Amino acid sequence: MADLDDPRVLFAAERTLLAWSRTTAGLMAFGFLVDRAGMIVHGSAAARDLGFWIGLAFILLGVLLSLLSVLQYRRVIAGLRPAQIPAGYWVDLSVFTSVALALLGAALAVYLVLA
Repeated sequence: MADLDDPRVLFAAERTLLAWSRTTAGLMAFGFLVDRAGMIVHGSAAARDLGFWIGLAFILLGVLLSLLSVLQYRRVIAGLRPAQIPAGYWVDLSVFTSVALALLGAALAVYLVLA
């Protein structure tokens, strides 16, 4: 970590986590799009073709990466000194966002499997 007693290190880690959140949201959205495109091609929601499985894989990859990015962020935060974290700053807000995104992605995967 940097030798600076400066919150820029914290904010850089947080920006990185939020960038991973955008990436995982994109993966999940793309997975849903692949699944729905397969439904349009086959004209049936009941078809479990290759498009369904590829779409589901993208969604689950997004969920996994969201959770792994939270773990990586927590490791970085644990290595910071108190002087690098502004007083009263809630460092877990981006963690909450990423975990909520992972839970919503998991719910989407369950929905697709059960639908």
